[in-house]
Order: sequence, then structure tokens, then C-alpha cells
Amino acid sequence: MTSSKENIENILSGCRKGKRKAQEALFRLYSDKMFGVCRYYTRDYSEAEDVLHDGFLKVFDKINKYRGDGPLEGWIRRVIINTALERFRKQSRMFAVTEVDESIMDDQFTSAEDQISADELMEIIMELSPKYRLVFNLYAIDGFSHKEIADRLNISEGTSKSNLARARIILQKKVNERYGNKEEKKQLRS
Repeated sequence: MTSSKENIENILSGCRKGKRKAQEALFRLYSDKMFGVCRYYTRDYSEAEDVLHDGFLKVFDKINKYRGDGPLEGWIRRVIINTALERFRKQSRMFAVTEVDESIMDDQFTSAEDQISADELMEIIMELSPKYRLVFNLYAIDGFSHKEIADRLNISEGTSKSNLARARIILQKKVNERYGNKEEKKQLRS
């Protein structure tokens, strides 16, 4: 019986040779997780599917560049994210917004954080405008620095910081509106 590491090596070897069955196996292995990544960077399900498919075509095309220095899943994730970013750049332009003082983001909206699930938060994140959602996801979810975001999106670091701050403010307000302190809501009704 082969180990999962050996199995992945066999799949990679087949992909490097352009074998369809190996490509299908790689897609099946990682498509669910990568679809979740796509949803963070797209407006809807259909667009996420397009990014997923385009991204995996790039994975198959660039598979020879993967040298095994890090986890395969991480490498595929980067390809998928870059595919989503390319799509975003083609569809729209990011515009700078005024700087926001991060000190205004205090814990006035923290009362709801224990009452919201990850799926509910994802739903609220999807309501952000594309420019805010993109920077928020790159920074908060995928761990990019503002410099990396600026380089990838061809914007200034200040714009990245500003868009992140605005996204956080919008998210905090939406979370508070939907899931704010239940005691406060009861008092308002009485």
C-alpha cells in the first residue's frame, strides 16, 4: 500500500507528463479547498467556479515550477489567488480612498463576536465591495503584508491600509447591526 505522500508524488509525476488522469486526481484532491479560496475573492458561485477552473489550468501549465520547497497545497493556493487577482484587475480598477485613522476602530462593535459563525461572517464579507473585500481577504485571511498587496494590485501601501481599515469598519457595523448585543435590543423594544 502506498502512502499519501507517495500517492501525491505519483500524481505530480503524472501531471508533469500532462496525463489527464493525474490532473483529474490532483483537481479532486484540492478542488474543494481551493473553491473556498475562490469564494473569498469573487462575487458569486459562478465566478468562483470560473476562477477555480482557470486557476487549475494554470496549476497544470506551471506544475513543473513546483519544486517541493513548501506544501503543494500552499503552492496551488498561491496560483489560485493570483488567478483571482488577475481576474479582478481585468474587471475593474482600484481607486485610492482617503486615509482612515485606525484608532477609530475600537471595540465598540465587539459585543457580537461570540454570536456569529464563520459562515455568517463569510456571508457578510461577501457583501463588501470588491476592492475592500480583496484587500481584506489578502490581509486578514491569506496573511499578505500591505507591501505585498500593494505590489500585487499595483496600488500604494497607503491605499491597501486604507481599504483594509474601511473594510473592517464596514464589517464591524454590519456584524453589530445583525448580531449586536441582544440585551441592548431587548431594552430598546421595551
